[in-house]
Order: sequence, then structure tokens, then C-alpha cells
Amino acid sequence: MLKTILYIALGGAIGSVLRFLTTVVVSKFWASHFPLATFLANVIGCFLIGFCIGILEKNQLTDSHLKWFLVTGFCGGYTTFSAFGLENINLFQNNTSFVAFAYIGLSVILGLFAVWLGLFISK
Repeated sequence: MLKTILYIALGGAIGSVLRFLTTVVVSKFWASHFPLATFLANVIGCFLIGFCIGILEKNQLTDSHLKWFLVTGFCGGYTTFSAFGLENINLFQNNTSFVAFAYIGLSVILGLFAVWLGLFISK
């Protein structure tokens, strides 16, 4: 258990630093109201989690420290949106489209509301 936590922590630290560097690099070359750095991190994170899961499944490594390091740690540190994307793909693949759409809609609407509420309460 401790070894797994260490793999997740290391992957998460690397992912978080890369997420920060993504913002630094994008901000250097792109100035706009559109949050391009976050958008790119989310899309790249979604690609990476899909790629990692695919490679891990192909090599029967879905219950390995590599999965914890790459998927939970690195991708989770880079963006939790990647996990959201993977969970929805799994819901669609399991023929639970209604649940997937409900999860998507509720996550976006309640997520935005929660951010607003947190900002409102803190002021």
C-alpha cells in the first residue's frame, strides 16, 4: 500500500509540475481571454490517460504500479479532467449513455456553480 502511494505521489508531483510549465509556456506565446493553457492541459491529459490505459491493457498491466504512477499519479496531477473523460468513455462503452450524459451535465453545471459559490462565500 505504501509503495502504491509513493508511485501515485511521484507521478502526481511530475504531472503537477508539467501542468505548471504548460501554463508558463502557453502564457509566454498566447495572450487571450480564452484559457488555452487549461484547455490544452485537459485535452492532452485526456489523450494521455487514454493512451496509457490502452497500452497498459494491451500488455495486461492494469493492476500494476505503472498504472498508479501514470494514470492516477501523472494524469491526475496534470489534470483531473482526464479521469472524467475516461470515466465517461467507460460509461458509454458499458451502454449507460444516460448515466454518462447525466454525469457530464451535472459535473459541468454543478462544478461551475460550486466555484461560484465558493467565491461568493469567501468574499
